Amino acid sequence: MSAHSEVKRVTTHTLQEMKLRKEKISCLTAYDFSLAQIVDAAGVDLILVGDSASNVIAGHETTLPITLDQMIFMAQAVVKGARRALVVVDLPFGSYQGNSEEALRSAIRIMKESGAHAVKMEGGLEIKESITRILSAGVPVMGHLGLTPQSIYKFGTYTVRAKEEAEAQKLIEDAQMLDAVGCFAMVLEKIPSVLTKQVSEAVGVPTVGIGAGPHADGQILVLHDLLGITKEFKPRFLRRYADLHQTMHEAISHYVSDVKAREFPNQAESY
Repeated sequence: MSAHSEVKRVTTHTLQEMKLRKEKISCLTAYDFSLAQIVDAAGVDLILVGDSASNVIAGHETTLPITLDQMIFMAQAVVKGARRALVVVDLPFGSYQGNSEEALRSAIRIMKESGAHAVKMEGGLEIKESITRILSAGVPVMGHLGLTPQSIYKFGTYTVRAKEEAEAQKLIEDAQMLDAVGCFAMVLEKIPSVLTKQVSEAVGVPTVGIGAGPHADGQILVLHDLLGITKEFKPRFLRRYADLHQTMHEAISHYVSDVKAREFPNQAESY
């Protein structure tokens, strides 16, 4: 039996079982083959090919400019690098909000062209028709409530959502709707910890938090933030597990000085 065949793929069913036995779900973003391999080998359960690539890969201020073609290109690379993790791809802004037929076309393109395992969509009741249409085609959908970055211009700010009773109640209702129509999981972004606990107990599917406290069934961070490649982004919820910005800067500076000083390549590094 080859080593390749021994790796058991995480599925939507796996995540459901993890919630039932109260095992926390680890999730991270990845946007290319090499980093997806590292993330996958480290034991991450779910890899999100996030539209956060718009910020950390493409340098945009918001997630809005990233296109469906760009998302598919990155997803293809990540799927090749991930042998164990469930790979979920964000449907980018403008690819599903307009109408449910366009939403279905976008989701099918992602699944067919990238080989990913599911899509993620931001919003509640307002996109219910698009969600149900995609689910009816057999494509697994992950929901996303709370701070929905694709709606940033509507909110006007990246501050914590659902602190007021009315918005909190709507979020709970949206979460229950996502659960009822058949979403396999949902991201809860930047909401009060106590609300995350309420939602996680009110739905049967796993919740994955980002800036939503410890009560979600799983956690997700943007890989470049966790590794300390990005420097400017410093929200309270972010824990940096490395300072790769400094490490990479030093390594590259060392390389530059070696080239300038004619110390690279040396005799042993030449043919």
